[in-house]
Amino acid sequence: MDNQLLKKISVIIIIVFVLAIGLSVVASQYNLLAPFLENNEGLSGLIAPVIHQSGAEAIKSFASEQDFKNYLAKASEAQSVSSGAYGRGGGPAMKSLSVGTEAGIAPQAMDNAAPSSVGTGGGTAARVSDTNVQVAGIDEPDIVKTDGQNIYTSSENYFRYYGSPILMEKGVSGGGSVGVQSEIAPIMPPNFPQETTKIIKAFPPKELAKIGKIDNNGTLLLAGNILVIFTPQSIFGYDISDVKNPSQKWTIKLQSNSSASGIRKYGDKIYMIVQNQINYYHPCPIEPLTLGDQPVSIACNRVYHPASAVQTDITYSAMVINPATGETENSIAFTGSSGNSIMYMSPDAIYITYSMPGDLVKFALNFFKASSGIVPEAVISRIEKLAGYDLSYYTKVNELSYIIDQYRSSLTDDDRLKFDNDINNKMQAYLEAHNREMDKTGIVKIGVSDFKVLANGSVPGSLLNQFSMDENGGFLRLASTIGQNGWWGLGFGTQSQSVNDVYVLDKDMKIAGSVKDLGKGERIYSVRFIEDKGYVVTYKQMDPFYVIDLSDPKNPAMKGELKIPGFSSYLHPIAKNIILGVGQENNQVKLSLFDVTDASNPTEISKYNLNEYWTEVSSNHHAFLQDAMHNIFFLPGGQGSYIFSYDGNNLKLQKAISGMQANRALYLNDYLYVVATDKITVLDEKTWEKVGEVDISK
Repeated sequence: MDNQLLKKISVIIIIVFVLAIGLSVVASQYNLLAPFLENNEGLSGLIAPVIHQSGAEAIKSFASEQDFKNYLAKASEAQSVSSGAYGRGGGPAMKSLSVGTEAGIAPQAMDNAAPSSVGTGGGTAARVSDTNVQVAGIDEPDIVKTDGQNIYTSSENYFRYYGSPILMEKGVSGGGSVGVQSEIAPIMPPNFPQETTKIIKAFPPKELAKIGKIDNNGTLLLAGNILVIFTPQSIFGYDISDVKNPSQKWTIKLQSNSSASGIRKYGDKIYMIVQNQINYYHPCPIEPLTLGDQPVSIACNRVYHPASAVQTDITYSAMVINPATGETENSIAFTGSSGNSIMYMSPDAIYITYSMPGDLVKFALNFFKASSGIVPEAVISRIEKLAGYDLSYYTKVNELSYIIDQYRSSLTDDDRLKFDNDINNKMQAYLEAHNREMDKTGIVKIGVSDFKVLANGSVPGSLLNQFSMDENGGFLRLASTIGQNGWWGLGFGTQSQSVNDVYVLDKDMKIAGSVKDLGKGERIYSVRFIEDKGYVVTYKQMDPFYVIDLSDPKNPAMKGELKIPGFSSYLHPIAKNIILGVGQENNQVKLSLFDVTDASNPTEISKYNLNEYWTEVSSNHHAFLQDAMHNIFFLPGGQGSYIFSYDGNNLKLQKAISGMQANRALYLNDYLYVVATDKITVLDEKTWEKVGEVDISK
């Protein structure tokens, strides 16, 4: 390969900086939008890039299906040139929620939880653990639930075959020759084991026994005498008044292009967010699911959108479901984009996030304006005119590439070499100064009481998970990472240094205050907001543990910082002013106790390195259990499961349990039930002796 060819390749790399990823996505999107370019509007019907607005006044509902189509045509202008640019996950993920039941105490230890009336007779425990959630009193689906007398345990493994039989033509012989008959012979797929939900009589421990099962499996919610089972495409409601003979009451089916973004139970209702791919030919009414054979329909005038057109490829349907009947009692929808979809719910509001890509053409224009001398004014003038044209985004990107290519081709070899170096040098500095302009997260706020879209807003960067959000005193606090996605480094071989921010939004979703530039060059690994404090862990080589003072929402401040080896991927308020961190150090599970009594001087007061590479708690807070009465917590590992004492703020391995792949634990009175897929073991929390065990493998 000669030098001229190498130079040509470098030219191409620089020119197509905004086309590096996702060009095919934009192109296919343009074809999809063809039906909406009516009345001979063509490309001129698409408007220039828009600015996302915040506040309740910026939200509108569609007047009709045609209104929705027109909005989609305008929104095509805002389509990102990058697919998968936002967040660390691909599609929607199920998320969940917590603050303490009292100042800094983990919400799990709810000793006064009202026991359910469901049972088979006999006593019900007076002290019953709940699923570890983010917001006390707002339940989240999990694979294990208890009503104080019985345990319901399931799994998220789905082995059933839902497709049609494979059809093969059956060959027959006749008259000495082989022929083919029109008869079709079905060939069935192999028989995979069908997972079930198992029902175990758990309390008192002497009556421990498996007493029933349900031929469906998934995550669970208990609502009185109804056990709700969630699978990826179906939801089942079972009456468990007679736990030995549960009966199916209703079934909800999600459409093939639908998936749940989040589910909560608050009071006696289920709140669910379902995201749907937009049908560009018939965008509304939206029918995300069916109850029995009846579709649930959301009319066009119940679908909300920002007043300014922004990237749109998904609708989010929010609905209230009555668990007794499966009926949808209220529903609305709003437009958004796929990626970084997270649900957070407080007693007053539901918040849903989505990605908001920026305008790369305008970003490039501003860069060249700010970087005098890289290109002549004539080139900047051409790009400025291009940014103002009523053209599709795809067309503008192509034209921008052509403008830069034309200018660069006019340079001598020496000048091109200088151009390349100037670009790399100045782009790096520009990215550092403007890294918050491209990577944004949109947030929609829905009122719980009236179930209306109240406001929408945005913050720079992307969120890690639901613990990145928290509401307190009417303010929403968020922690985000900016600049971790290199796709918008513009192809010049540069990428901005990642930073981490904490934002406080008011009731209208406008930014009231912020703390910026935490952990430069790192990304957020865990977040926890507790009352008027925020705790953020970032990581690259060391684990900076930050304490954020949020007592004044308009003037939040970073109060303290602690740098230690390793990182924490889950933070839990274990006691007042004591935070437990669960993470890793040197490829081992690391547990740390942080004393945050003095916010300006957080300290690691105890540490334990477990001989495990992984614990589910790091990625799923539901696997964690705390029993505050006995000063212990449970976490599962790969080799066994572990019960730690934190008495006297000192971490001590109280008991290790081998021989079972436990995934959850719960307590009933002073008995700890360790739940695995094949058995349940009961331990006396006063002596840690085994007092019962039951096989649930069949």
